[in-house]
Amino acid sequence: MDAMVKDAGLGDILEKVRKGERLSLDDGRRLYECPDILAVGYLANIVRERLNGDKAYFIYNQHVNYSNICTNLCKFCAFGKDKESPQAYQMSVEEVREKIRERLHEPISEVHVVGGIHPDLPYSYYLDMLRGIKEVRPEIHIQGFTCVEIAHLAELAGKSVHDTLVELQEAGLGSIPGGGAEVFSPRIRAITCEKKLSGEGWLEVAKTAHRLGMQSNATMLYGHIETIDERLEHLDMLRQAQDETNGFMTFIPLAFHPKNTEMADLSRTSGIDDLRNIAVARCFLDNFPHIKGYWVMIGPKLAQVALSFGADDMDGTVKEELITRMAGGETSGVMADTDLVRLIREAGRKPVQRDTLYNVIKEF
Repeated sequence: MDAMVKDAGLGDILEKVRKGERLSLDDGRRLYECPDILAVGYLANIVRERLNGDKAYFIYNQHVNYSNICTNLCKFCAFGKDKESPQAYQMSVEEVREKIRERLHEPISEVHVVGGIHPDLPYSYYLDMLRGIKEVRPEIHIQGFTCVEIAHLAELAGKSVHDTLVELQEAGLGSIPGGGAEVFSPRIRAITCEKKLSGEGWLEVAKTAHRLGMQSNATMLYGHIETIDERLEHLDMLRQAQDETNGFMTFIPLAFHPKNTEMADLSRTSGIDDLRNIAVARCFLDNFPHIKGYWVMIGPKLAQVALSFGADDMDGTVKEELITRMAGGETSGVMADTDLVRLIREAGRKPVQRDTLYNVIKEF
């Protein structure tokens, strides 16, 4: 296999990977441009196995998308709706509580809460929602609110991001998901999501959370109009932020789903592109413990393959994830834990059920 990598012109990168040396932007560009996807995947697998061995993680979790009403209305998003739209909805705190009650019989360890940038909901709604979830299920870990939502909540509260996060923590927030990062490039944001928090703003919210002892994830939405250099710039900014605060747990490459968006004329990502983004991220983000092959976005079959291309996590049972489904996602949105265990075993990996912070619940 080493000979294959050298034949692909990546011998010097192989040497860096073997020694655990940091890759440059030029190295990353060469990985993106290399036509031999197996050689790139082989490099990523070296890093993956050095960090996580044969383990492949999953979580028993529940998603709650409390409202799709959003003032940003990004061009790549099929989820967000104007409040006058017939497809718009918002859940009351009691309805959120009921969602949690409905699944009290399941061994859920995480509730994942995200929604749109709602123009009318008061700051108190978000605190009450967190407290309500904790009242119904006191032991649950709440991973909630993207950095974009948190910046919005700070504005609603008239407080700093730091003080807002402290209040959210006190109400029950445990960690932050990685959404809303999209691509940090100002060019991309000006074209696709001009109303959204800037890339620098997103990073500052994440770093503020890390300084408070709160961990988070990070994402990149790829496969629309971004260039390879813009992808690499995004990864480099994440790597620098992680050097500074060391609070990111997982990087999650998100494949763009064009259906029902304002960018519906674009094609879906290919399987090769999906695997390449996972593999390049694993090689480049040397200070991120985990890379996720998110089965909801790329499908369970490709997520299996991704476990040999740098990914060591498949996410979880999910259920009722609306953001991808409204953009034409073809997965069911729900996966039994037994199916996740089977998929991981078939891929030659060791299934490990984790909690949000990667504490091991059960090894299979």
